[in-house]
Amino acid sequence: MREGGKGRRGTSARIPLSRERVIRTAVAVADEKGSAALTMRAIAEPLGVEAMSLYHHVAGREDILDGMVDAVFGEIDLPPRDTDWKSAMRHRAVCARAVLRRHPWSIGLMDSRSQPGPATLRHHDAVIGALRAGGFSVPMAAHAISLIDSYLYGFVLQELSLPFTGTAELNEVTDAILRDMPADDYPHLTELATEHVLKPGYDYADEFTFGLTLILDALHPDDTANA
Repeated sequence: MREGGKGRRGTSARIPLSRERVIRTAVAVADEKGSAALTMRAIAEPLGVEAMSLYHHVAGREDILDGMVDAVFGEIDLPPRDTDWKSAMRHRAVCARAVLRRHPWSIGLMDSRSQPGPATLRHHDAVIGALRAGGFSVPMAAHAISLIDSYLYGFVLQELSLPFTGTAELNEVTDAILRDMPADDYPHLTELATEHVLKPGYDYADEFTFGLTLILDALHPDDTANA
């Protein structure tokens, strides 16, 4: 089947194929099925073309992965320029967490690409710039980014592996665990569940906010910034 002709999905096939469409479709496939399912055929099928047609727009799977990572970085807000460094880092981290939750496959790829795209480079440059403008030296900016991103990626990985996705499911899971768990044998787990997790208004997302605040409050610009 020729690219742009009638095929399995005639309507989509008539829309001109482009690198952007290939990458966008690859992201959608990975969101639905995970990156392990990301074959050229799996990407071509929803586009209504043969797998070989993709090679007119991308060099191959690795090129697609590069583009996908760049697309994810493009969804993350850059640190605002009209605020202090701490507020800028908080805004960026909160937005990044939301984006990474939308694309669970992306965490393992975010810093793995040897050919970062323009959105990736723009993002990292803006983060460094926000810290430098806030008085951080180059070494301290590097330390801050490593610390913040390690916490950010680690928290999202943990969050995505939990057996619940919201407060209602969390309460159901916790109640079920408590029913099957002898309280006398595990008094501290019981206390944590009943006195914290099951309290009205508890939201697991607050754990992220607490940890992020702790990290940002511990970071300070150093005196070598203008040396």
